[in-house]
Formats: sequence, C-alpha cells, structure tokens
Amino acid sequence: MRTSSSRGLAYASLAASMALVGSYVGLSKLLVAVFPIFLLAWLRFGLAALAMVRWVQRAPGEAPLSPADRRLLFLESFLGNFLFSICMLFGVAATSAVAAGVVMAGIPAAVALLSRLWLKEALRPRVMAGVVCAVAGIALLALSRHGSNAAAPAPRWGYGLLLGAVFCEACYMVIGKKLTAQVSPRRISALINLWGLALVTPLGLWQALRFDFGAVHAAHWGLLGFYALAASVVTVWLWMKGLRHVPAQQAGVFSVMLPLSATAVGVLFLGESLALAQVLALGLALTGLLLATWPQRNAPAPRTAS
Repeated sequence: MRTSSSRGLAYASLAASMALVGSYVGLSKLLVAVFPIFLLAWLRFGLAALAMVRWVQRAPGEAPLSPADRRLLFLESFLGNFLFSICMLFGVAATSAVAAGVVMAGIPAAVALLSRLWLKEALRPRVMAGVVCAVAGIALLALSRHGSNAAAPAPRWGYGLLLGAVFCEACYMVIGKKLTAQVSPRRISALINLWGLALVTPLGLWQALRFDFGAVHAAHWGLLGFYALAASVVTVWLWMKGLRHVPAQQAGVFSVMLPLSATAVGVLFLGESLALAQVLALGLALTGLLLATWPQRNAPAPRTAS
C-alpha cells in the first residue's frame, strides 16, 4: 500500500511539474515582448536563487557531493536550465506558442530513447504505446490549431531552436534520474539554478545596462515573478521528487502535460478557441498517459503439479 501511495504521489508531482512548465512556455510569449532574452533568463535565475537560498546547504545525513555528482549537476543546469531556456525563449519568440506545442510533443520519445541508451532501461511495450499516443495526440492538437492560423510562416531556425529545447529537456530528465539517487530534490533545484545564474550573468548584465526598467508595467513584473518561481523552483523540485520513484522513460510521458497546459493557457487566457479536432487530440494524449502509468497486474503464479 505504501509503495502504491508513493507511486501515486510521484505521478502527481510529475504531472504538476510539466503542467507548470507548459503554462510558462505559453505565457513566455508575453515576457519576451517586454524583456530581452538574456535579461529575462538572468532575472529568472536571480529571483529563484533568492527564493532557494536555504536549499543550497547539505541536509543532515546527506552524503557530500562526489566529483561525478558535481559534473552531473553542471550538465543538468547547462542543458536543462541554460540551453533549454535560451532555445525555448528564442524559439517561441521566432515562432509561436502553438509551434512550441508541436515540437515539444517529441519530448516523451526523446526521453525514452535517451533512457534506453544511457540508463539501460528496458523499453516496456505499454510505455512505448503511451509515448506514441502522447506524441500523436499533441501533434494533432497543435497542428490543427496551427492550420487555422493565417500568419506568415516562421523561420526554420526558430523550429530548430525548439527542437534543440526538446533534446535539452530530455537530457535534463534523464540526468535528473541519475542525480536523485544521491542528492535531495531541493538541493538539486538550488544548485542547478545557481549554475544557470552563473552561466547567464555576463549576457544578462550586458543587456541590463541598455534596458529601461522603469518602462515595465507592474503586471509584467508579476508575470516575471511567476515565471521565475515556476521555472526554477517549483517545477524542478516537483520533477526531481517524482523521478525518485518512476523510471525515466515512464516519467517522460508526463511531458505530455506541457503542451496540454500551454493549450489551456491559450484558450483560457489568450482568447483562443478549442474545436472538435483539439478535443480528440487531448483524448489521445491522455490515453497515452494512462497507458504508461496504469498499474500492471502481477503475473499469475505458475501452478505446481499435484
């Protein structure tokens, strides 16, 4: 019973983490219209560092970081924080939140592939079926919405950056699985955020010197605060907490919540409509999630000869 409860809490943590990521991916379109990209990333990491200052210290009983842990923490931040933020923000600015949803649908497949190659996790047929449903559903959702827009086509490099963000996010998920075996979720969150802050500070300061902070409205400052806390504090902690109890490829299917929540933001807050095709796509995506996470029946015990 305790194992089942822990698995349920892990699923809830993973789903909530990716839903938050999707919400700020959608809303980031509003922020990149106000803040330069590197300044936005710098402010995000800086605000999050203040919020997590007490999480940096090692908890009582926690083992010291090994050299391998330190390398993984740097890679986790460089790929999953720094490069993902840059690729995602520049990609969304050049394309659209809808386009981001199309490309981000590839995250479950990328995670399944990397977890097989690096973590040597077996590819369970039901998880792979869930990956296929999740990718197909979200691709249908985003493509059907994208087809209804008459805007000029976005540059190819914008889609290339979004694809780069997909692989950065997949690496982040797989590396995180390795780290959670040795380091607490809160400390991982704080340390990779500090690495992200260090990496982006030179570029952030460069843009800050030319930026008129007085022209930013209070609503945008509030949105920036939500972005910083959601992107660097809450989502990372929830994701690392869930990864402790779930294989990486199975956890990757929860990234389906990213474009789903981005779509919800578009419908509820940005005035976009939801047609029948989108509803069907949502059903496909949620079917994939259920396939990957539904508890397996225990195999029947073999009969003994009487």
